[in-house]
Amino acid sequence: MGILRLFSNTMLRIGTFRSYQIVLLACAALAVVAFYYFGSERQNFSSTTKRIKETQASHNANRNDADLSVDTGPPPEADQVRMRRTHKQAELARHYHALMMFTKLDRSKGLQAKFQVAMRSLVEHGRFLEEETLLLHFVSDDASRQLGEKMLPGLLLDASFKYDVLFHDVAALTEKLYPIVEAMQKHFSAGSGAYYSDSIFFLSVAMHRIMPSELTRIVQLDLDLKYQANIRDLFQEFDGFPPDAVIGIVREMQPVYRHTFWQYRKENPRSGVGDPPPEGQPGFNSGVMLLDLEAMRVSALYNQLLEPERVARLADKYHFRGHLGDQDFFTMIGMEHPELFQPLACGWNRQLCTWWREHGYADIFQLYYHCDGPVYIYHGNCNTPIPDD
Repeated sequence: MGILRLFSNTMLRIGTFRSYQIVLLACAALAVVAFYYFGSERQNFSSTTKRIKETQASHNANRNDADLSVDTGPPPEADQVRMRRTHKQAELARHYHALMMFTKLDRSKGLQAKFQVAMRSLVEHGRFLEEETLLLHFVSDDASRQLGEKMLPGLLLDASFKYDVLFHDVAALTEKLYPIVEAMQKHFSAGSGAYYSDSIFFLSVAMHRIMPSELTRIVQLDLDLKYQANIRDLFQEFDGFPPDAVIGIVREMQPVYRHTFWQYRKENPRSGVGDPPPEGQPGFNSGVMLLDLEAMRVSALYNQLLEPERVARLADKYHFRGHLGDQDFFTMIGMEHPELFQPLACGWNRQLCTWWREHGYADIFQLYYHCDGPVYIYHGNCNTPIPDD
């Protein structure tokens, strides 16, 4: 009996040891899976949106202010956990979103050169706080995306700030945009009809309807820009928006809309439509835009202006027929409802094109073209060379 009892106890200990080993191995396997699943999360718009959504409750009124205080004392263990969570939430809440159209880049060496100038100057002058991240959104086709994936690592190599690069499929966005902007395209597109492909040129007009609600602010930028200042400072302009404003934008610096509104101006010579600043309404240039997507979502007036009958009514009133997409739309509704727009200093979009000076407006051109104050961003529109540093 003693031998049997000894054998039984030995087997019991062995069985317990094996169960303990199995538990340890199972825990180790789960840890490895968790590490690779969460540690190698793919950076795309959906995953970023998910993280932002998880921390939306921690957002405060001023999302761009950072806590620069430092506590050098070692806190208790429980406080360390709370601090790590708070830091993670603050980090996710401080994302700066910038979007650029990135289509047909593979077909144009000139556009590729402009893109390199833009990105290198953005990196050179860009400065963000340690807990902040710049998210670069590129709306692209497959070929341009492949090219961008090759170019961007080198262009962003010297960045002193944290960033993520996110590509959006132009076809998918166009499919979402088309039902919203189809009716307005005939008024503001170069073609004679509302071409499906033209919809993407109205992305800024309806971005608030097709992007996730967690994305509340974004800056849309042309590729033919050269940055002379920290792009973070541009985002601070959101804080100066008056209550009714939904878009921050710079005035047009040529008499484009003096020409476009010629019939309305003839019928209403005292209106100021198309006149130069500061008293006139010269229209807008869409090379640099601050889109307060949350304000766009809640503005009843702005969303009413997207309705086809309202667009048609205003186009008839102003005898408007344009070809510059979103820029034309914003200019037209800005004549009627300037309160929707926050005018930015001309230095944030210092347009360099002088085409209209040589096409009938030399005598008044400088009234539109002048820009007092520092230049933060050069805009080489209509293929105008940008000055060297």
